Amino acid sequence: MTTEHSSKARVLVVGGAGYIGSHMVKRLRRSGYAVTVLDNLSRGHRDAVMDAELMVGDLGDSALLDRLLASQAFDVVMHFAALIEVGESVRDPAAFYHNNVMKSLVLLDAMVRHDISRLVFSSTAAVYGVPGEGDLDESRDCNPINPYGNTKHLVERALEDYRLAYGMRSICLRYFNAAGADPEGVLGERHDPETHLIPLVLQAASGRRSQIQVFGDDYPTADGSCIRDFVHVEDLCRAHELALERLLAGGSSETFNLGCGVGYSVFELIRTAEEVSGRKIETSICPRRPGDPARLVASICKAQEVLGWAPTYDLRDILTHAWLFENRHFLGHPP
Repeated sequence: MTTEHSSKARVLVVGGAGYIGSHMVKRLRRSGYAVTVLDNLSRGHRDAVMDAELMVGDLGDSALLDRLLASQAFDVVMHFAALIEVGESVRDPAAFYHNNVMKSLVLLDAMVRHDISRLVFSSTAAVYGVPGEGDLDESRDCNPINPYGNTKHLVERALEDYRLAYGMRSICLRYFNAAGADPEGVLGERHDPETHLIPLVLQAASGRRSQIQVFGDDYPTADGSCIRDFVHVEDLCRAHELALERLLAGGSSETFNLGCGVGYSVFELIRTAEEVSGRKIETSICPRRPGDPARLVASICKAQEVLGWAPTYDLRDILTHAWLFENRHFLGHPP
């Protein structure tokens, strides 16, 4: 639900041509916000922005940011522009530190220069590292175990310092496994290469790949496969809008987990995908990946209590919407 601010607020969405960013742009515009997208299109797609205002440029271009921030009176910045693949971060940590940390600092410095004091930041559950027992809540210590998690944690720490020094207020949203697609079938995941489990499973269902690899079937879980928390991209975007409204209303800096709050095993996900698609999905059992915990599930109590947010879509909904996008976008026909 939007407030009186929404008809007046002007939002800069950095990384708005990417997967989550483009869904956010669509939602914001429907809610009446004035939206400008900044994206270098290295991982995003021009068509995903649809008819929103788009400036093609790099987050690390300080002069470009000065021109953009001087040209319009932005009320809030939403920051989605990051490299996100864990494996890639291990192979090439320099790219992640340069893009995710250094360029984020360029953005923060530009915001300070132009007196923009509100930021909604796309963070990750990877900041926690290896979980202990039970669901992860925001009080857990952050001990990331890969460069991707390190870079997000460093920006979170920088935001606290910028709050103390410059009065910048930010809300950091730690995603668990963002998944699904626009229920209308217009937007969805188009990573290249694709590494996320749900689109890979649906590619196996649609015939774009022969099988899906399952990394480990001997975990101490009911069916031997890992348990993960998947949250629909539309639910994520609704949480971002609530965070934006909180900042516009004068709210303080906060950090929130965003997940479904429910764990689904890999085999359960595959069975549900078979039901949704009506197709048999072939699997190949592979050795466990180093560092993969048996269970990773969010505690979302804080987001429920403070933001008034709760997920509205479950795993079947996520797979249904992603299957619609798989068929419409990649196969050229509805399922």
